[in-house]
Amino acid sequence: MLSTETVAEPPEASRIPLTTLANILVIEDEDLIRETLVLALEEEGYHTLVASDGYEALSLMNNYLLTDSFPKDAEIHLIILDVMLPGINGLDLCRIIRGEGCTVPILMISAKGSEIDRVVGLEIGADDYLAKPFGMREMLARCRALLRRTQIQPSTALTVLRFRDLCLYPQECRVTLRGKEINLSPKEYKLLELFMRHPRRVWPREQLLDQVWGPDFIGDSKTVDVHIRWLREKIETDPSHPQYILTVRGFGYRFG
Repeated sequence: MLSTETVAEPPEASRIPLTTLANILVIEDEDLIRETLVLALEEEGYHTLVASDGYEALSLMNNYLLTDSFPKDAEIHLIILDVMLPGINGLDLCRIIRGEGCTVPILMISAKGSEIDRVVGLEIGADDYLAKPFGMREMLARCRALLRRTQIQPSTALTVLRFRDLCLYPQECRVTLRGKEINLSPKEYKLLELFMRHPRRVWPREQLLDQVWGPDFIGDSKTVDVHIRWLREKIETDPSHPQYILTVRGFGYRFG
């Protein structure tokens, strides 16, 4: 199970310290808006999870919020929730979350910015409401305000992305497997970091090329397959039956 944790020993105090890395779930069906939100949040030092429709969001929330089995240091601390979602809409998702007794702060975003829309969102359990279009500075300020209530802030401490016996240290650009450091090429490292920062997300080859090789890359998308094969040979016990990087036929690749 994936977790993001500080290297330092956890404090004894019951309140969460300001140096804890905040995990933010972004639920937005429009690709451009979702990717812009994620980029702005991660540049501020937050860790993000994403969902593009109501059912995917509910599945993530069942894993991270509505059960007691997920590690405390990897739980979600804030939800950015779009109202107009395919599948299950944002209002119904908000009702489900609050109906389970979950108190995670929710920042609701919507193209509907009338007073009655804002009132409805707040009445069903959202903590704040932001009407589209909005600026990233305002969005980040509202996130910081909501996270201050639980004393969660962007982390400046050394962090570790961990999945089973695989650990990635973003600030040191190194990876260990079962306690032993493994050597990755820059592209292999960037692929693995992208996967571990977005567990369970399915990545088409074209998106991996944009994220790792850049939008100006000119070449065959099979380049991704080659680097995935090389990466599997270094981290998988049996590369032909991978446990970390999985192939989702017809769509792309998924981590975990």
